[in-house]
Amino acid sequence: MSRYGVLIVDDSAFMRRAISLLFEKDPDFFIVGVARNGLEAIEKIKRFKPDVVTMDVEMPEMDGITALAYIMKHHPVAVVMLSTLTGEGAEATLTALQLGAVDFFPKSSLMKDPAEPAIIGDFLLRVKTAASAKLPLRNKVAAMKEAVEAQKKPGSSSVDLLIIGCSTGGPSAIQSILPRFMPDFPAGIVVVQHMPPGFTKPLADRFDTLCHLKVKEAEDGDVVRPGIIYVAPAGYQTLFQKTNAGTTRINIVEDESHLYKPSIDVTVQSASLIYRDRLLAVILTGMGTDGLRGCGEVKRQRGRVIVEAEESCIVYGMPKAVYEAGYADRQVSLPYMYQEILSLI
Repeated sequence: MSRYGVLIVDDSAFMRRAISLLFEKDPDFFIVGVARNGLEAIEKIKRFKPDVVTMDVEMPEMDGITALAYIMKHHPVAVVMLSTLTGEGAEATLTALQLGAVDFFPKSSLMKDPAEPAIIGDFLLRVKTAASAKLPLRNKVAAMKEAVEAQKKPGSSSVDLLIIGCSTGGPSAIQSILPRFMPDFPAGIVVVQHMPPGFTKPLADRFDTLCHLKVKEAEDGDVVRPGIIYVAPAGYQTLFQKTNAGTTRINIVEDESHLYKPSIDVTVQSASLIYRDRLLAVILTGMGTDGLRGCGEVKRQRGRVIVEAEESCIVYGMPKAVYEAGYADRQVSLPYMYQEILSLI
């Protein structure tokens, strides 16, 4: 079995030791070194060539974001950011994902005493997944905005709702798709991205500055309309309800029965019962099998499903589960996903 060499980057001696202890207890890891700031991280990446790096954001001399930008350009390696659950922390994390970080993990979760075994297990699994993942390609949003592509004419749509589900690697994947939708796109769009609370609103706000369509974090009572991209809020489940007026409203509910909040399965299954054959589900890169049951329901209701191909996935987990279950109508790599969506609209 492969063992992964990890470099720990943090300006706090306490955190460097605490994170080291976590890896030392897992036989799948060995520590190649530690670094106190971004400059040290760059030098030790060149010297020791780790399989994966855990990177703090705020550090003296060179911060984690500046170091990451240099690393991904000159010495690409899988990086997991350790983020803070603040507004500034969320913004920095999203910038890191845009620059090429594979994943992130809330730093505060690792500082609890005693540490929760489930949280530590999740952290170690995420780092292992990152170590074996494909590195994301940096997105060129401006070029995508300038691309001229055929659009479906209003009124010709056979789909009323598009749901895009993603997990690890998702922010960079959806950044290659969402800015390409034009204002006359005829269906509503809902994005379900696995994230901890506090991250989905900054994600929606960031995409709102990049996209032709309005992007917002979904709120309870929102009516699903074309021209708006709704991002499912973290910490809750996003459901759908038909109104007496014939519209569909979004219900944001608390739910402790599912591992993921938001859960792609929960959202897609709810939408399937309303939209039936006029629903299109897209499953992008991500760890695990969330979306599998939902896509099964989509097919039972005669809707359609597209999954991302392994060649472009950062983590070929969720798309693989749907594809191998026989629920995918199409499997395409990320550069062709937008055109494939249009072909089914």
